[in-house]
Amino acid sequence: MNDASLILGLESRLLNAWPSFDYQIYDGWILRLAKGYSKRANSVTPFAQGASLDDALLDHMIAQFRAADVTPTFRLSGLEADGVDALLQARGFMEREPTLVLQARINGDADLDPEVLIELAATKRWVREAAHSYGGDKADEDALFEIVTRIRQTTAFATLHLDDRAVAWGLGVAERGYLGLYDIVVAPDLRGIGLGRRVVGSLIAWGRAVGAHTAYLQVREENAVALALYTGLDFTPAYRYRHRILSPGF
Repeated sequence: MNDASLILGLESRLLNAWPSFDYQIYDGWILRLAKGYSKRANSVTPFAQGASLDDALLDHMIAQFRAADVTPTFRLSGLEADGVDALLQARGFMEREPTLVLQARINGDADLDPEVLIELAATKRWVREAAHSYGGDKADEDALFEIVTRIRQTTAFATLHLDDRAVAWGLGVAERGYLGLYDIVVAPDLRGIGLGRRVVGSLIAWGRAVGAHTAYLQVREENAVALALYTGLDFTPAYRYRHRILSPGF
């Protein structure tokens, strides 16, 4: 599998695993909108190798974002044509949040943790607790619930309990041999003690049981704690992407 086919394969699964509310397709690009909840659900992504961009198409895309009251944002995975990044920079798009997509082969080492509850459909409780622990711009539980209830792939919603308290959460989405790991979050007062690893391990065990051979996830390059966790679980980089976000005033 060459780099472009690897990126396309994982990006297609990512789009299915984290659905938006509105999709628009433009000459090798997919524009997605979801009321502003998360950049990956509210951005333009190249979906063909060598996807090109000119001022006219860029102006049209910007207008679509503004009509939805969402900041114009691009996710650049390396599939885009040469010159796209320079055009976006010249038009006032700032680079933000370089992110690694990591992958790992699934082996027989992971087991379901007896204190991790696996549910096969989203519940209001799971969404409320996960959104609350995220905080910030991801605390909108209504938007999160709308996203996760749109997933049409096989899902697992994990919750780790300690002494009857929910303390960590995660989402697994299985599609065509791959397990996507999303929304791995730990209660703020209990981070850094291995709870996230227990959730990830349980989701990987579940993924293996439903036929997944490879796990993948996304992590910001600046998140040293998460990178250390996933490196310790034998995840390695598949590719990277970064955002270009339109600066105020442009």
